[in-house]
Amino acid sequence: MAVDTLKSSRDPETGSATAALLTRQKAHLLPVQSRMLYYGGRPLAVGRARGDWLWDVEGNRYLDFFGGILTVSVGHCNEEVVEATAEQMRTVGHTSTLYLNEITIKVAEKLAEITPGRLQVSFFTNSGTEADEMAIMAARTYTGNRDVISLRHAYSGRSASMMAMTAHSTWRQGGVYDGHIKQVRSPNLYRRPNGMSEEAYLDFLVDDLSDFLATCTDGKIAAFMAEPIQGVGGFAVAPADYFRRVLPLIEEAGGILIIDEVQTAWGRTGRHWCGIEHWGVEPDVMTFAKGIANGAPVGATIMTPEVAESVQALTLSTFGGNPVSMAQAFATISYIERHRLWENAEAQGSRLRARLDALADRHEYVGDVRGMGLMQALEVVAPGTRDPDPARADALLNAARDVGLLLGKGGRYGNTLRIAPMLNVSAESIDEGCGLLDEAAAQVA
Repeated sequence: MAVDTLKSSRDPETGSATAALLTRQKAHLLPVQSRMLYYGGRPLAVGRARGDWLWDVEGNRYLDFFGGILTVSVGHCNEEVVEATAEQMRTVGHTSTLYLNEITIKVAEKLAEITPGRLQVSFFTNSGTEADEMAIMAARTYTGNRDVISLRHAYSGRSASMMAMTAHSTWRQGGVYDGHIKQVRSPNLYRRPNGMSEEAYLDFLVDDLSDFLATCTDGKIAAFMAEPIQGVGGFAVAPADYFRRVLPLIEEAGGILIIDEVQTAWGRTGRHWCGIEHWGVEPDVMTFAKGIANGAPVGATIMTPEVAESVQALTLSTFGGNPVSMAQAFATISYIERHRLWENAEAQGSRLRARLDALADRHEYVGDVRGMGLMQALEVVAPGTRDPDPARADALLNAARDVGLLLGKGGRYGNTLRIAPMLNVSAESIDEGCGLLDEAAAQVA
């Protein structure tokens, strides 16, 4: 393992390998991609990665607590996943879904086995965007209705219709609009009205949805789609009875329940394979991507048989179900299953949460600690208030990078730090990461 360089060398200098890569990127990649790079004028250029660790091209080592936006689920360059993928590449690389491929069928069989309820039939694509697109198409076909309800602060992808589903102005670009896609109030316990109890807040959310269905639709919907824990929305966790309370309203309006598990699946939330299992409801459709294949471009939509049977029009995804991507997905899921990583996520998530709660006790600018399992967040606010403080959140993100810890960011105001270690993270790595975060938090106090 390479020896870490001095902290000061984490700032790329003019003429460095990082600066040269940034110049090349600005010349030939979409300009907004350079503006989106973390760490402002001193971006991090990836050199290599293994396990929980990532090295930049200058030789600095970082503990990765964000894993490619919750995508690298079982560690960078996981040897079992790499070997299974390489073996498939030596066998057959691509044929398209016009032919039978056993590895694709094996992944579909495994999804039917481990997902909750009556979900049995899968359709594979390349991304969460496409998985969500398929879910909406299937819902409209099955119900014969058009209106789709999603939650404010949700993120559903970057196609035209999924940008319409997304309820963040920063991610809705290009004049995207679909009058049949509508958003209702998102459950966020920290942001509920002052003095309102959790029970009263839940009643408020349910009444709001009921009134919305009666006034902003014709009374009939195709689907209600939600993340159990909003990802880009800042790891906001739905109240315990939320989905049980809204499900009768959805069914009364003729709609089906779509659960977006792009970030919450594969044991990430602890105890269960899928996040929605904590809420005790059975969706009609679920969507997956990100951690399903440890970094391969795989999206999956799984449906009940009757929803699947309603899709009669020809549809395919050229690279969906690609044998190499499917081999990577099967190896990833098998690794999670064999090592029972949902148990590790619960155990190490509890260890992480205890350290984060202690950090919040020491720093008044941490307004909220929330999440489940290995999906935890810190919301940064002006001390003594609930006013979002995105500048301090950026400072904490940068301070963590300076001491060798990589985190994510999100939330409606860009003031929430997202923390999501690998599912096979060790207690030692949790402790090391929390120690680095403590150091960074003290610097911005």
